Parts: sequence; structure tokens; C-alpha cells
Amino acid sequence: MPLGTLDRTPPPFFRQGPSALTRLMFFSALALFLMVADTRFRLTQPVRAVLATALNPVERALRAPVDAVRAAGDYAMGLQDALSAEARARRELAEQAARSARVELLEQENLRLRALLELRPGLSVRSQTAEVLYDAPDPYSRKVIIDRGTQQGIAVASPVINEAGVLGQVTRAFPYSAEVTLLTDKDAAIPVLNLRTQVRSAAFGNSAGAGLELRFMAGNADVQVGDVLATSGVDGVYPSGIPVAKVVSVDRRVDTGFARIALAPIAQPDAVRHVLVLEPLGVQMQPKPEPAVDPNAKPGSSGRRGNRK
Repeated sequence: MPLGTLDRTPPPFFRQGPSALTRLMFFSALALFLMVADTRFRLTQPVRAVLATALNPVERALRAPVDAVRAAGDYAMGLQDALSAEARARRELAEQAARSARVELLEQENLRLRALLELRPGLSVRSQTAEVLYDAPDPYSRKVIIDRGTQQGIAVASPVINEAGVLGQVTRAFPYSAEVTLLTDKDAAIPVLNLRTQVRSAAFGNSAGAGLELRFMAGNADVQVGDVLATSGVDGVYPSGIPVAKVVSVDRRVDTGFARIALAPIAQPDAVRHVLVLEPLGVQMQPKPEPAVDPNAKPGSSGRRGNRK
């Protein structure tokens, strides 16, 4: 084949269009035109709406993991806040319960104090209030320590009572505290009067330290279960008429000739906190007058006139 007859044009695959610079300028101008047209005339608004509607499921699918992570974080934070709020509410509830218990205790103490204050005008002896601090350390005795002592006028043998009745007696006094021996102590004793029969006797603390008993009572003594015993006032210590104990059992023994009578204290010593300390009657009693002495009488004289010489 002669060389002149050959087609020297490049095949379609290797044909080159406009240059790169030409295409850049063309597409740049087209983009600028579209932006200006869209800004001015809103030409692409319908297209955007169609594309947004078509791509909405895809957008939701792509946003689902992000929303799930965000929801999990919000749930964790909400759970933590709820746990913190619950713990705070529990603490406040516990504080309110403790405060309510303290208020109830104070109300009970106020009632007891009011009862003591109402009891004071009915007593003809001087008295002052005191508070029980703690039990005495001796486990074999029934004694308590109060917060009043000799500096406040507390003296040994001062009776100690509350709104219910007699509790005991001051056995040792210190400057700012005092020891009170309760009626249920095994060495305690108090003269009593049976309000039903008006018979006087003596009540003693039993060996168990839980109650009292009447000793040296005849087997046929007129004592019944339920009799109330009060202070007789014959000892010069306790004022008369203060409740002491109640008869709970009577065991009339034939072999010994004496009755075994058990008593329960009316004033419960284990549940008392505020007490009233009375001044002993012996301190307030007027001293007995001294017998009159004749100033002209000679020492050793019997007071009788001698015989005249």
C-alpha cells in the first residue's frame, strides 16, 4: 500500500478534546452562572427539594448511629442523676426520721417536765429538778448519778421522786453531782403506809434488784394484791403521801408465820431521766426548844428547894 493512501488521523480513542485550561474556564463560568441564577431566580430550589426528599432515608440511616450514641449518653447521665437524687432523698429521709425521733423524744421529756412542774406546787417542801446522767458502775447495786451536787444545795438523804412517785434517796453528794440509791436496791428501805388499811410498815429492796418486798408482816396481815403503798412520813426524810409501790403478790406461809409480800415500784427507775430532788424533812423541821434553865440555880442543883433551917 502506498504511503500516501494511509489515514493519518488519530483513532477515536486517542482523540483529544478541548484543552484542560479551556474546560476549567468553561466549567468555572458555568458554576458561576448557576450560582448567580440560583441566587437571583431560585432555579435549583425544586431540584434541591427533590434531592432532599430522595436522600432523607439515607440521611436518617447515616444519622441513626450518632443518635443512638447520643441517646445512650443521655440515658447514662439521666440514670446517674436519678441515682444521685435517690441517694440524696434517702439521706434527707433518714435525717428527717432522726429529727422526728428527736422531736418525739423532746415532746415526751416536755410532758414529764410539765408533770414535775405541776407536782412541785403540791409539795410543801423545797425541791429542784435534776437530770439522770448515767447508772452507777457497780453492777451489784441499783444506783444512778444525777447532775446536781452540793454546789446546787443537794444534801445526803434528800428524797428523789418523779411525777409517778418515789425513786430513791441521795446517798452520796459531790460538788457537781450526786449518787441516788434507788428503791429497788437490795440495801434500800423506806417506811410506807397502806392507803387502804392505813397500816404502817417498811418496804425493802429485794435481792434481785427488780422490785421491793414487805418484810416482817404476819401471815394473817390485811394485805391484798393491788394495795397501793405511799410514804408514811414517820422517818423525817420522805414527805407523807407520795406513791411508792403496789402489791403484786401475797404468799402467806404457815410454816414461818410471816407473809411474803412482793411489791412493784410505781415509779419505774429504769425509764426515768428527769427527777425532782426534795429537801429532807429533817432539815426543814424546827429545832426542838431547849428546856428553860433557872439562872439562879446552882450548878448541880436538882432545882428543888432545900429545907429551911
